[in-house]
Amino acid sequence: MSFGGHVIRTRKIGIMGGTFDPIHYGHLLAAEESFFALDLDEVIFVPTGKPPHKKTRRVSSTEDRYTMTLLATLDNPHFKVSRIEIDRNESSHTVDTLREMRHWYAPDSIQFFFITGLDAVLDITTWKEYTALPSLCKIVAVNRPGYQVGKLEQLPEIFKGNIVPLEIPLLSISSTEIRRRIESGKNVRYLMPELVERYIYKKGLYKRIGR
Repeated sequence: MSFGGHVIRTRKIGIMGGTFDPIHYGHLLAAEESFFALDLDEVIFVPTGKPPHKKTRRVSSTEDRYTMTLLATLDNPHFKVSRIEIDRNESSHTVDTLREMRHWYAPDSIQFFFITGLDAVLDITTWKEYTALPSLCKIVAVNRPGYQVGKLEQLPEIFKGNIVPLEIPLLSISSTEIRRRIESGKNVRYLMPELVERYIYKKGLYKRIGR
């Protein structure tokens, strides 16, 4: 991109969406590996407001999930957290968020990389207006235990060349397992940043809640 005879480098911004209930080292590692592997300028974490795919279980309050995400990322200078979906009253959809975030920047000045798990990418045809995604971002498919990168070839032709597979050290950590461990009184140390763990116990999250 050029402006007034000067070449302006396009900024590469990672977008990491998720319920983050709670955020853990698996999320942070995926964001950090993406940052370095793709030479990103920053990674913005976007906690979902009303996740349309989590209606079958109770989700922690938006403010608790936002606070935990802040605590987990505050010591990393290239991590940021956005309230864009939390402050939205309706259900959160990736396509709506990406369209809105594009208005934060000058036209053609940025390139978005939406970072998510390979398992989620394989279900991308169930997302709202999924055919619009290739025009809005590159999709980073982070490898997770039990999923094969080769299955990406089964996705519609519009995603060819738009998905970036990313191999990272496999951490078999999930928010679901953390919630179950806390509910049953098991240890969760070293599964998430200490500040997040302290916040969970201080607020009494995930206790006495059937999940």
